[in-house]
Amino acid sequence: MKALPWSYIARNLWVRRVTTLLTAGGMALVVYVFATVLMMSEGIRATLVATGQPDNVMVLRKGAGAEINSLISRDQAAVIESLPGIATDGDGRRLVSREPVVLNTLPKRGTGKPSNVTVRGTSMAGLGLRPQVRFTEGRMFRPGTSEIVTGRAVASGFAGAGLGETLRFAGRDWTVVGVFDASGSGFDSEIWGDADQMMQAFRRQVFSSMVFRLADVSNFERLKAQIEKDPRLTLEAKPERQFYAEQSEALATFIRILGLALSIIFSIGAIVGAMITMFASVASRVGEIGTLRALGFRRGAVLAGFMAESLLLSLVGGVMGLGAASLMQTVNISTVNFQTFSELAFQFKLTPAIVVQTLVFALVMGLLGGFVPAWRAARLKIVDCLREA
Repeated sequence: MKALPWSYIARNLWVRRVTTLLTAGGMALVVYVFATVLMMSEGIRATLVATGQPDNVMVLRKGAGAEINSLISRDQAAVIESLPGIATDGDGRRLVSREPVVLNTLPKRGTGKPSNVTVRGTSMAGLGLRPQVRFTEGRMFRPGTSEIVTGRAVASGFAGAGLGETLRFAGRDWTVVGVFDASGSGFDSEIWGDADQMMQAFRRQVFSSMVFRLADVSNFERLKAQIEKDPRLTLEAKPERQFYAEQSEALATFIRILGLALSIIFSIGAIVGAMITMFASVASRVGEIGTLRALGFRRGAVLAGFMAESLLLSLVGGVMGLGAASLMQTVNISTVNFQTFSELAFQFKLTPAIVVQTLVFALVMGLLGGFVPAWRAARLKIVDCLREA
């Protein structure tokens, strides 16, 4: 079957460039929403997954979905610290950190609107377990003092959280002596202080979690079984990356479902717009269609030609929408994590998979919007077309 040349198809869109751009623009808006939602979901997931290290292990109470719901007694913590297989530093000290984690409400900088922030009690060992953390301003807090350090998202987003400023919570004043950058991970949205001081200030007798580094990653399953079988412990161990990946599931899934629902609703309008554009194209080119048929182009070639126009139109819209969505990667935003109820700062993230999904979505809109007009064009009779020409 002789096919219509691509130059002919593209030229027809260019001849009707105003209508083409308006229709493609409508599709681009839908594609923008679709891509942005996927980028937001991926950004949240990437932020929390980046929080974990491949050789770190998180220990929490069995069934605790988040650190704020977990309880580890001092006796249990001592048992965990004594387990074999935990890595040591250059001085022979075990790389393990006992950490209380609480939520605290602080006012947003500029607006004064309150929002939850994760406050973590940690230590120099805890800092050593997070190599992605580096100080951009100031220094690490001194143990045994009311000094704290803040993640860059907290420092810029909350009143009193900048270097040299003072925050008041848990009945005392805390001086910010450092601001750290956690390489885009969830720690950027946290406040850190000395674990013992945090325990005293918040009147806590138990820790929330423990983090330690494995001397040999291959020993994880053995160590996990040892922890879960010990009758003194009602705890479970997870790879740190797995734990933080699970933290992203609820929020990322909610955003993805809501966004996809909105995209589908908006896409109906875009499909109708494409269909109207293609019907108008068919109506204005009846004589041309008759001429093509008279020259030997079969119904299938006409159908394929008009479908190609619709797909090319949707591809233009898809590229426009994807280009606009890619600019969102420069935007930093925050939302509430459903697992911890604390604020989480993240960036939109565009991946090759999202590019492919977005362009496929655009082409599906073009396919659905162009099929009926293309079918109508292919069914026109040569005599009727030439009579109307």
